[in-house]
This record gives sequence, C-alpha cells and structure tokens, in this order.
Amino acid sequence: MPPLAAADQGGADWERALIAAIRGRGFLWRTEQTYRAWAARFAQHLAPRSPYAATGEDVAAFLSVLAVERRIAPPTQKQALNALVFLMQEALRVNLGEMDFKRAAARRRMPTVLSRDEVRSLLDHLPPGCRLMAEVMYGSGLRLMEMLRLRVHHLDLARGHLKVHGGKGDKDRITVLPEALKPRLEAHLQRLRELFAEDRKGEVPGVWLPEGLARKYPGSGATWPWQWLWPSRELMRDPTSGVRRRHHLLEGTFQNAIRRAALEAGIDKRVTPHTLRHSFATHLLEGGTDIRTVQDLLGHQSVETTQIYTHVMQKPGLGVRSPLDALAG
Repeated sequence: MPPLAAADQGGADWERALIAAIRGRGFLWRTEQTYRAWAARFAQHLAPRSPYAATGEDVAAFLSVLAVERRIAPPTQKQALNALVFLMQEALRVNLGEMDFKRAAARRRMPTVLSRDEVRSLLDHLPPGCRLMAEVMYGSGLRLMEMLRLRVHHLDLARGHLKVHGGKGDKDRITVLPEALKPRLEAHLQRLRELFAEDRKGEVPGVWLPEGLARKYPGSGATWPWQWLWPSRELMRDPTSGVRRRHHLLEGTFQNAIRRAALEAGIDKRVTPHTLRHSFATHLLEGGTDIRTVQDLLGHQSVETTQIYTHVMQKPGLGVRSPLDALAG
C-alpha cells in the first residue's frame, strides 16, 4: 500500500521541493508519480552531485543517454524532458537555457487491428460487465483511461454523443456513442443508481473530483451526474487523502479480461484494450468515413497520426488489387 500523500513529503531537499511544486499546481496523482520517478532517475544519474547543482548540459546529457543507450521511444523522451524541466525550473528555480541533446529516433510501428469477426469473437468471450466497457471503447474509439474515467454526465443517450473530458493533452472532445448500446447503457445506469443509493445510505464519501472542481462545487462528488460510469466493486483508499471512497475500475482488471478473452477466442494477435481503438479507426476508414472525421473522433492533433491506419486497412490505397489475384482471375 503506497503511503498517503500527506505523509509522503519526500526525502532529499530537491524531492521535497518537487513535491511542493507539483501539489501547489494541483497535478494528478499519476502525474506526480511519473515526475518523481524521472527526477529520481536523473538524481541517480548525477550522483553524488545534487540536482540543485545540475545545469542544462546535465539534463541534455541525461536525455541523450536515454535516446542512445536506453533506446527509448520519442514520447518517453518527451515525458522525461517535461518532468525534468519542471523539476529544474519550477521546483528548484534553475534556469536551463538552451539545451542540445540527441533526439530519440522515431520508430514507425503498425498498429494491431482486429477484423470485424475477431472483434465479435473477442466480445463474445468477455464477461457481461467488461463486454459493455469493450463495446463502448470499440464503438467510440476511446483510449483505455478515457473509457475508465467516464462519468454519468459524459453520456448523452438522447443525442448519441459521448463527451471525453480531459483526454490526452488535457483536451475535451465529442465522439459517437453507438445507438445499439443505448438500451444496455440505460439498464447499466439503472443498476448504478441502486449502487449510488446504497452509498448515500451508507454515508460513503463522494467520488474523487479534480481539486479545482472540488473547491468550486463542494459536495458534488456525492451527486449523481459525477458518479463513475464503471465503478469498482469495493471501496478504495484515496492515495492523496486516505479517504475510503468509490473509485473507477482499475485498468489492470480490464486489461486482464481482454487478454483472457483474446486467448479463449483463439486470436493469434497481441490484443490489448488499445487494439479496440485501432480497430475502430481502421473499420471507419474501410467503411468510407473521411479521414478528417476519424481524426476528430480519435482526438488526434495531426492528421498524420491518423494516416497510420490507412496502411493497415483491408484494402489500402485506392482499392489496389494484387497482381497475383489478376493472374488467378
């Protein structure tokens, strides 16, 4: 069990300064854990010197080591860069200036995509609760944490819309909500109302809200619209406050369910929850949906990111026919 945030103020001076800066800005707990992990790796790289004595050249050298020796991916290097810039400039008040470091090499990876029959088989091997979650993820093109962090008010069943709040890059977007899921989502909400009533009767504290919302709307965590769409069965301890409350389902639970279902379905591919998002995009493009529309639904900043799916379509390009088929025909 990780220590409570109130009791975990860090050890070294630089770590305490980092924690104070992070919490002063109301960052998410997961962000704090990520930033602290990178700061610890940087401090180990510098040892026996302290991060207080580090310069922009030291940060650049560490980032170069990550790219050259550790061969990390560009997004991982960018995450490390953001964490260390925050540590040095915001927490330790050290001006880094211009930094010249070796950029991680971009590696183009083709996404794993399921056929429609494979998606159907995967869904058939999931237990009912996880199946509905997987159907929302595939039917709306969500990332894993976007799906898990859905709240009741993010659903618009009447208009067939789903609002993604605070997606990647802390951006909101609207995506499609499958019409076929409307009756089952209505039944799911009814079951959630019963659980909500039990929690209120048992005086369970309201669900977690971002710090700013919690201050502006105190008590909103105990209201119906803010409840998690996929709540955990058991109450969990909030790592920042120690309060036992209803949290959303943990990602590991859903990830394991997807892996088991893929194995039982006999799918000879590496299947993760994100495979459902890849399949959503590819199947839309195969069905003739404009790539700009798919970009908006996925929340991609650049259409170049969306174009990766054109390479894994069943008929890539403009319906090109293989020359071997021409010989056979």
